[in-house]
Amino acid sequence: MGGFRLVVCLWSVWISLSLILVSAQVPNYYANVCPNVESIVRNVVRTKIQQTFVTIPATLRLFFHDCFVQGCDASVMIASSGSNTAEKDHSDNLSLAGDGFDTVIKAKAAVDAVASCKNKVSCADILAIATRDVVALSGGPSYTVELGRLDGLVSKSSDVNGKLPKAGFNLDQLNSLFANNGLSQTDMIALSAAHSLGFSHCNQFAKRIQKPIDPTLNKTYATQLQQMCPKNVDPTIAINMDPITPRTFDNVYYQNLQQGMGLFSSDQVLFTDSRSKPTVNSWASNSAAFEKAFSTAMTKLGRVGVKTGSNGNIRRDCSSFN
Repeated sequence: MGGFRLVVCLWSVWISLSLILVSAQVPNYYANVCPNVESIVRNVVRTKIQQTFVTIPATLRLFFHDCFVQGCDASVMIASSGSNTAEKDHSDNLSLAGDGFDTVIKAKAAVDAVASCKNKVSCADILAIATRDVVALSGGPSYTVELGRLDGLVSKSSDVNGKLPKAGFNLDQLNSLFANNGLSQTDMIALSAAHSLGFSHCNQFAKRIQKPIDPTLNKTYATQLQQMCPKNVDPTIAINMDPITPRTFDNVYYQNLQQGMGLFSSDQVLFTDSRSKPTVNSWASNSAAFEKAFSTAMTKLGRVGVKTGSNGNIRRDCSSFN
C-alpha cells in the first residue's frame, strides 16, 4: 500500500512538473518547426535599423497600436479592401510610420524563405519578436518573448474608436484605458517610456505651447517648442519625443518629466499627479528597476487578446487575410 502511495505521489509530481515545463516552453513555441525564428527576425531588424532609425520607434508603436485594439494579433497590418476599412486606416493610425510595417513584412519573408518555417510563424509573433529587438538594439532591455499567437481574422477601422491613448489624457483616463487591457498603473508608467524614442507632430501638443502656456511645461523647453512649432507651421513637422537622448531607449524619459520636459500632457501628468510621481522619481534614478518593470509590462501587453485555435490562423501575407 505504501508503495502504491509512493507511485501515485511520484506520478502527481511528474504531472505537475510536466505542466510547469509546458508553460515554460511557450517562449520556444517554434522549436520543432522553426528553431531559428528569433535570430532570423533579429537579423532583419538589425539591417532595417542600419537603413533607417525610424524602424525602432515605428515598430514599437505598431505593436502598441495592434495590441490595444483587437489584441496582439497583427490586425493592424491588414490593408483595407473593398467595403472594409481596416484598422490601419483609422485616423488614430494614419501616423504609424511605414517602416514598422515594412520590418514585419521583411522579417516574415525571411522566415518563410526557410523551408521548415514557411507558413508556420504568425505575423503577430514576428511583430512581438521584432518589438523586443528594436528595444534591445536601441539600448533597452532584452526580455523573453512568449510565442504562440495566431493572426486575427478581423480588422475594422471602427474597432479602433476609444481604444488608444490620447496626448491630452489625464492619469485617470490613462489608468482606465490600460486597465481595460489588464495592465496596472505601474505597467502604464513603464510602457509610457516608449516615448523615450521617436517623434511627434506639432498638432499633437500645439495647445500646450500656445498662450496661456501649460504651466507644467519647463519654460525654456516651451520656448524651444514654440520656435520649432510656430502657429502657422506645417502641423506634421516632427519633433523628438525625448529632447535629450532621442535615439536611446533609457530612463532619461523620467528624468525629463522631473524637469517639466514631457512632450505630451499625458507624459507630464505622470510626474505632476501625486499618485504616479513616486514611480517616476524611482525609475529616474534606477535604470535597472525601470528596465525590469518595462520587461514585465511588455510581457503582459503581449498577452492581450491573443488568438488561438479557430479564432485565428497564420497569414501567408501579413497585409491580407488568407
